[in-house]
Amino acid sequence: MKWKDWVHVTKLDPDKQLKHGDIEAIATSGTDALMLSGTLNVTEENLAALLTQVKEYGLPLVMEPAGPEAVLTNGIDFIFVPSVMNTTDVQWIVGKHRLWVQQQMQKIAWDRVVPEAYIVLNPDSSVGRVTKSVCDLKTAEVAAYTTVADHYFHFPIVYIEYSGMYGDPSVVKAASDAIDRSVLYYGGGINSAVRAAEMGKIADTIVVGNAVYDQGVSVLKATVDAVQ
Repeated sequence: MKWKDWVHVTKLDPDKQLKHGDIEAIATSGTDALMLSGTLNVTEENLAALLTQVKEYGLPLVMEPAGPEAVLTNGIDFIFVPSVMNTTDVQWIVGKHRLWVQQQMQKIAWDRVVPEAYIVLNPDSSVGRVTKSVCDLKTAEVAAYTTVADHYFHFPIVYIEYSGMYGDPSVVKAASDAIDRSVLYYGGGINSAVRAAEMGKIADTIVVGNAVYDQGVSVLKATVDAVQ
């Protein structure tokens, strides 16, 4: 299955711990792919440890780097590289990307790199604070950022990121309506089948992360069943 066809992705944080049995349950939940991604305390070491735990299950594996200092390629199917549209710091649009290319030019498998346009909308989230994003956007502004990402920059993915809180479906719908070619990802606060179904009707792909750690694998399975 190609990444464009995924409807449910599970995001696993290298800085958080899961038991082996939990990882097996996640991998067999029906989720389409596993994304290895975090904002704080992500290192090559804890990324590699997480990769070792999940690679045996045969699911597509996505690496979403927090920065150029910790990017894995071996054993990874795709590298989803974010650019934050609503940051006030240009390094999160292109600066860290330039550094990554300088450091690893000969190692980058460009056929596996998928650029993402991130629109971060939770000001209290780690990603919002770290990237210095302007999160109090009006619906029309989110739609405009989405249009810029899709029509001007031609990002394959536009990712509406509420990171830790459940977002406003009307805002996500405005982003969806603004999209022509990009695939719309939604992440944030999906911790029930009801929320998964609601956002799954609007976005092409939902991403479930914190619920796995906060509420357990049974909630993850419920979110999979709601959108599959």
